[in-house]
Amino acid sequence: MTQTADEKAKKDGDALRVLLVDDHDLFRTGLRNLLEEQGVQVVGEAANGYEAVRSVREVAPDVVVMDLNMPGMTGVEATREITSFAPLTRVVVLTISDEDEDVMDAIVAGACGYLVKDSSIQELIRGITSAAVGESLISPPIAAKVLQRMRAVTLDQGAETIRAELSERELEVLRLIANGKDNSQIAAALHISPKTVKNHISNILMKLQIENRIQAAVYAVRSGIV
Repeated sequence: MTQTADEKAKKDGDALRVLLVDDHDLFRTGLRNLLEEQGVQVVGEAANGYEAVRSVREVAPDVVVMDLNMPGMTGVEATREITSFAPLTRVVVLTISDEDEDVMDAIVAGACGYLVKDSSIQELIRGITSAAVGESLISPPIAAKVLQRMRAVTLDQGAETIRAELSERELEVLRLIANGKDNSQIAAALHISPKTVKNHISNILMKLQIENRIQAAVYAVRSGIV
C-alpha cells in the first residue's frame, strides 16, 4: 500500500531524537504533545540558549527545534555554538520572527531550516525530517524574503568564482536549490536519480566550502547565479 507524505514523515520521525528550545513552558508542552503524537521522540527541553547548548552536549539529539528570541543566550548564538561542536545535530528554527535580519543571522549561524510559528504540525515534521537527512525546509514567505534580500546585494565577482569552481551540472543543481526545490524535484527536473543529486550537492558544498544547502542557496543568489 502506498504511503502518504504525512505517513512517511511520521514513520521517518519514529527514529528521530528531538530537543525543544523555547522560553515559554506552555508552548514547549503543547509542541511536545503534538510531536509525540506524530511519533517523534522528544529527548529534552530547554528554556534558553545556555540550556540548549548543555542539553545538546548531554543527550546528542538529531534535531534541535530552536526559538530565536530568548533571555540570555539567543537562539542565533546557541545555533552558532551547537553547529560548531555538534555538526551532526541539525537546528531548525521555529519562531514568530520573519524579520530579514533574524532570518539571515540564523542561516549564517548554521540553521538547516527556518519556520514561523503559524506553520502546521505537518510542515514542522517535514522540516525536522528534512534537516535530519541533511536537507532544508524554509517557510515559503521566508524563502521569498531571503531571495529578495539577497538579490539586493548581488555580487558579480562571486558569480565568476562559482562558475569557475562548479561544473555545468552542479550549476544547474545549485540554481534549483536556490529556487527552493528539494532533492526529488531536482532529480525530476534534471532526469537524474536522487542519489546523483545528493552527490552533486555534496560536491557543491565541498567546492564552495559551505555547510548546508540553505547557505548554498543564499550564496548563489547573492552571487547573481539565479
